[in-house]
Amino acid sequence: MPSDPTRLGSVESVSGSSVSVALEPTAASGLTFVGGHGYRAGQVGNFIRIGIGLLDLFGVIAQIGAGAVPESLSEAQPHGHRWMTVQLVGEALPGGSFERGISEYPTIGDPVFLLTEQDLVRLYGESDELRHVRVGQLAAGGTIPARVDIDRMITRHAAIVGATGSGKSSTVARMLSRLVDSDRYPSARVMLFDLHGEYPAALADDATVFSAAALPPPGNMHLHVPFWALPLHQLVALTMGPLEARQMGFLAETVLALKRAALVVNEPPGVDVDTLTADSPVPFSLKALWFMLHRREHGTHTVAGTGQSDDTEALELDSAGDVVQAGDPQRVIPPRYQPQQAQKIYLTGRGQQLTRQVDLLGQRLRDPRYAFLLRPGPLEPALDGSVEADLAAVLRAWLGGDRPLTLLDLSAAPVPVLATLIGAIVNTVYEALLWGRGLPEGGRERPLMMVFEEAHSYLRKDESGVAGEQVRRVVREGRKYGVGAVVVSQRPSELDPTILSQCGTLIALRLANATDRQQIIGTASENFQGLLANLPILRTGEAIILGEAVGMPMRVQIDRLAPERRPDSHDPLVVTPEPLPGGWTRPRLPEPDYDALAVAWRMQDPRGIGRKESNEMERQPVTSSSLVSVGYDPSSEILQVEFHGGEVYEYSGVPQSAYDELISADSIGSYFNAHIRHNYPYVRL
Repeated sequence: MPSDPTRLGSVESVSGSSVSVALEPTAASGLTFVGGHGYRAGQVGNFIRIGIGLLDLFGVIAQIGAGAVPESLSEAQPHGHRWMTVQLVGEALPGGSFERGISEYPTIGDPVFLLTEQDLVRLYGESDELRHVRVGQLAAGGTIPARVDIDRMITRHAAIVGATGSGKSSTVARMLSRLVDSDRYPSARVMLFDLHGEYPAALADDATVFSAAALPPPGNMHLHVPFWALPLHQLVALTMGPLEARQMGFLAETVLALKRAALVVNEPPGVDVDTLTADSPVPFSLKALWFMLHRREHGTHTVAGTGQSDDTEALELDSAGDVVQAGDPQRVIPPRYQPQQAQKIYLTGRGQQLTRQVDLLGQRLRDPRYAFLLRPGPLEPALDGSVEADLAAVLRAWLGGDRPLTLLDLSAAPVPVLATLIGAIVNTVYEALLWGRGLPEGGRERPLMMVFEEAHSYLRKDESGVAGEQVRRVVREGRKYGVGAVVVSQRPSELDPTILSQCGTLIALRLANATDRQQIIGTASENFQGLLANLPILRTGEAIILGEAVGMPMRVQIDRLAPERRPDSHDPLVVTPEPLPGGWTRPRLPEPDYDALAVAWRMQDPRGIGRKESNEMERQPVTSSSLVSVGYDPSSEILQVEFHGGEVYEYSGVPQSAYDELISADSIGSYFNAHIRHNYPYVRL
C-alpha cells in the first residue's frame, strides 16, 4: 500500500495542549509535492492535522529537531532530530467548519498530517458573506482569500502592530477601504485618528476630513470640540489642574449656576433645571467663569470681610480718576486692582484659594494651541451662554456625514495637547452613543469603529490622561454599546497593557524589537508562540492574524493598494530614480527658498503658502513613459505633474512658455527632465 505523502509522523506524547510528534523516517524534511502543489513540510509556525477517528485536531508547529525530543527520551536520543512539538488550537468534524478549543485529546499513535490546499480551503474558505471581509490571501495557500469577521473584530476590539516599514499603514488603509464599501455597508461608520496626516490621500473618496490646523487645507473642515460636553472633572483637570474636594464642590456649584442661566437662553431639548447637573453637556461660557473667579481670587476691595461684593472692588485709577483696566472676559484680559498697600484697600475675602488654578485657566484660554477645545468656533458660547451651534451639530458632523469615514487629521495638533484633544473627542462621541444606544443612530443600532493610529504616543502604560481614561473605558465597556476600538502601534511594549489585553483580534506585522515581540506573545495564547516566532522574519505587508475575528490563526499577505491610494507614509528616497525630483542625487537649486520653509513651519502647513489646491486643478493625460498627466494654471504659474508611480508634484514659477514647450515636445519626459525637473521650486502633494 503506497504511503500517504501528507503524513508527517505520529503522536508519541501528550501534555495538556502540547503534543510531541515522532516524524516518520520517510517523511520529507523539505519541499514535498501533493496533487501538483508544493508544500514546506515541518516548518515552525505551520499548521498540522491530527486524525483521531471522526474528529480532526489542528495544531501549530512550535519546535522541531533535537529540542523537541520529549524529556523522557532526552538521554536515549541526545542528538535526535526526528521530533517536533505541536500546540493544539482547535478541531473540526469531517466536512465541518473549524472551532477553537479541544473536546478530545489525541492518543499515542494517532497520525499527524501536513495541511494541503484542500485542508486550507476547508478551514479558511468561507463564502463571501457580508459578515466577512477580505484583507489578503493566505501566505501558504496560494490564492485562498484571508477574511476577517467584522462583527467580532469591531465590537471586541483589535490591535494592529508592526515595526516601521512593515506595511502597517497600508494594512490599515486596505482594511478601512473594504469596511467603508458603500455597496456592501451603506451605513458603515468609522472614525480614524490620524496623527501624521497619512490617510487623506488614501481614503479621500470615502472620508470627511476634519483638520486641527489653524488653516485647514481646502476641502477639509475645521476640527472643533465643545469643552462644555466634557465631564467637569476632566475639564478642570486639563484647564486648571488638581483641586481639593472643597474647591471642586465650589466650582461645581458655580458651573451649575452658569449652565442654569444658559438654559434660559438656549432652551436645549432633553434637559431642564430639575435634571441639570454640572456634567450635563449644556453650553456655558468658560471665559465668564474665568472672569468671575479671577475677580474673586485677585480683587481688592474698599471694605473688608463679609461686606465685599462686586460693587466694592477697588479697580486701579489713573490720575484723572478713570479706571485703568476694567478687564474684558471675551478677550481674556484681567482687571487691574489697587494694591493692598493703598489706604483703606483690603484683600479679597471671597476667594477659595484658587489663585494658581485661575491663572492657569486664563493662560489656557489665551493659548492658541487649545483653540480647538476652548475656543471652538460656532460651538463657543457667548458670555451669556448662547451658542450658534449645539451638540447635535457636532454629532451630525462627526457621525452623520454623507461619507462613512470621519478622518481626524491631527498632524497640526501640538504634542502637549494631543492626548487632551483625542480624549475630548472620544468622550463626546462615546457618551452620545452610550445614552442613545437604542435609537436608530445610536451605538447598538449603528455601531462605530474608532481607529487610533500611533496609539503608543498617547495611550502609554503608566500614564494617566484624558485619552487613556476614555479609551480604557471604550475597550472595557464599548462592546455593550456598539463602540469598537482598533489600536495601531509600532511599539506595542509601550502601550497601556489594559487596552492591549482587551483587544480580541491581533494583526501583527513584522516586529524586530525583542521587547515588542514579548509583549505580543504574552498577550496571545501560549498555543501560538510557535506561530508568533515568525514575527521578525515576516515580509513587508505580511501579517499574522489571530483572535476573535478569525476561526483559526493565519499568516496573510495583505492585499496591495493602488499607488494613488497608499498612505503618505513611505520612506524618503536618498537616491531618487528618474524622473522623480528630490534626493541627494539632484543638482543644488540655484536659489533655495528657505523663506517658504520658515512660513510652512509657522503655519504648520506642509503645502507651503499661496499654492493652488491639487484637487482644483484639472490635468490632461499625456503620452509618456514617465508622466501620466499634466496640469497648468497660468494665473499662478503653477505646473502640476503626475508620475506613473502615483506621485503628484507642483512646480511654482513655471512660465507659460515652458508649459507650452513641455506639452508640444516630441518627448514630454525628456523635456521635463532637462528643463523643469530641477529648475523650479516644487512641493509634493
